Amino acid sequence: MSNSALYGGYGGYSGATSRDQTRTLFSQTMGYVALAAALFAAGAYLGRDMSYGLGFVWFIAAFACLIAMNFAVRRSQQLTVVLLCAFGVLIGLALAPVLAYYAGTNPQALWSAGGATALFIAGFGAAGYATRRDLSAIARICFFALIALIVFGIVLIFVRIPHGDLIYSVIGLVIFAGFTMFDFQRLRKSKDVRSAPLLAASIFLDVLNVFLFFLRIFARSN
Repeated sequence: MSNSALYGGYGGYSGATSRDQTRTLFSQTMGYVALAAALFAAGAYLGRDMSYGLGFVWFIAAFACLIAMNFAVRRSQQLTVVLLCAFGVLIGLALAPVLAYYAGTNPQALWSAGGATALFIAGFGAAGYATRRDLSAIARICFFALIALIVFGIVLIFVRIPHGDLIYSVIGLVIFAGFTMFDFQRLRKSKDVRSAPLLAASIFLDVLNVFLFFLRIFARSN
């Protein structure tokens, strides 16, 4: 799942931000990210015996929660948090059959993907948080590159391309490196704590997509 539904929503702020505001927003946002991750894990566990077809239904419901967050964030932070929690559970249910498959056939790929994701997000997140250069242009490029990648993924379903799956995953990681840097820069620049749930959803989607790309790579190598 991409986080394109969240770009162009809340989070474009200007002006100076005090250190206290920055620390508060950072701690709240990362707390929400951790909450979404925990609920994702719970959903993945509860749905471990589900069919792939039912997982697709939960995927649609999760995407609906993302869209609803963009409308709720300006009206009620509490509702936005509820939607974030619902999204975490639903996307966990949606991906449960896939994760259960890898857990049963190639658990080492899951562990490797998790470790690589942690290092990836830490590195590019820190770079984005620290840089003073405006990354908005990079985010726009990544957005259109993501659309092209989705089209490429559809082509791979019908056309066999040598090492196509690996190419798809590597390009995806490059795209989400840009998104991760941009989202962490937004986290530093934002000054309204009401943006925390939506920023958390965006960062969580970065983490999730990076994890899935690494999972494809490590599963393929094994």
